[in-house]
Amino acid sequence: MAEEKRATLYRMVLPDHVCPFGVRARELLLERGYDIDDQVLRTRDDVEAVKARFGVATTPVIFVGETRFDGADALQRALADR
Repeated sequence: MAEEKRATLYRMVLPDHVCPFGVRARELLLERGYDIDDQVLRTRDDVEAVKARFGVATTPVIFVGETRFDGADALQRALADR
């Protein structure tokens, strides 16, 4: 049975700033055919809540299945190995 290609992406899209790393992570997932649950963080409070929830200093935070990747670089490395 083929692997389900699902991912959850937490990324910052504020009125005055769109995180380029979140955009890159989304593009990487789309290029690989993932169905993305795109959790757009629209306020600083949303961003801070996600950072606290996952214990990270920055976004994006990406889940592919149960595996978490902190940042677009980590995601890119993992996808290159698949």
